[in-house]
Amino acid sequence: MPEDSPSSDRVWIGFDLGGTKMLTIAYDDEFRPLGKRRRKTRGSEGAEQGLSRIESTIEKMLAESEISPKRIAGIGIGCPGPVDMDRGRILQAPNLGWDDVNVSARLAKHFDCPVYTINDVDAGVYGEYRFGAAIDARCAVGIFPGTGIGGGCVYQGQILQGAGVSCMEIGHTRISSSIRTGGYSFTGTLEAEASRLTVAAEAVKAAYRGEAPYLMAHGGTDLSDIRSGTIAQAIEAGDVAIHALVLEAAKTIGIAVVNIVHLLAPDRIILGGGLVEAMEELIVGTVKRTARKHVMHAYRDRFDVVAAKLGDDAGVLGAAAWAKHRATGE
Repeated sequence: MPEDSPSSDRVWIGFDLGGTKMLTIAYDDEFRPLGKRRRKTRGSEGAEQGLSRIESTIEKMLAESEISPKRIAGIGIGCPGPVDMDRGRILQAPNLGWDDVNVSARLAKHFDCPVYTINDVDAGVYGEYRFGAAIDARCAVGIFPGTGIGGGCVYQGQILQGAGVSCMEIGHTRISSSIRTGGYSFTGTLEAEASRLTVAAEAVKAAYRGEAPYLMAHGGTDLSDIRSGTIAQAIEAGDVAIHALVLEAAKTIGIAVVNIVHLLAPDRIILGGGLVEAMEELIVGTVKRTARKHVMHAYRDRFDVVAAKLGDDAGVLGAAAWAKHRATGE
């Protein structure tokens, strides 16, 4: 940590490198926000251009907030896909098209401070563990349905990881005999069966077939126009076919929770992402009922399924808090 950064003046930066957005927030030592900046990612950009955009996004946020770069005590970067937390490398990020990119070394050199790279869902779960829906949990597991389905785990205050690689890729575990694929060619995965993208794609089919009149009138059949809020509105307006799609996806996630409970016995399972936020009662309630119905009796009353509390800020806040934890032990 730079010697000219006393604890009262330290700034911790969190950065969420999602599939469609970049979000960075600067925090003081008590994790009060000091500055914030958001911008879209570009799916076609390579790692070099992407890293340059990360640097410029942080620099613009600091300038707009009148924060000296010398105050930065550490940066946490949440990245999609498998990550080597010890070496600070993205190993594989299919949604970005990046492979084996040393994020921490590049940014540490640029900003002259420690940089810690972690999986983005791990960052979100750590944020919920420190400040949100999983405070004081012994073992917290997060499942976040989006374009794919991300997973993360905090176990006794530490992010659960493998040897040189992040883990909890719950979206890529096989959950059915379906031939549908998700982010890669393995069939029948949780991501393929229950992601927001899958629900939206099936909803478009239902609208095209005349089974979802409200969705057809207000969303149409362009997949890019079918947002989580649009799906929720279609259900509220009486599109029974759309309700059935979401219900089935939630039941599928519930079966995945059964597997997690039998493997890790978490006391808190956190569901997050736009789909959950838009239909919290339907999705969280269905997942919880499905999981409790199918787990072994000894586990039935030892876990809870809850909605994430921190929204979009979970990953950024978690990444910043992880950076402080790694840099100072706090």
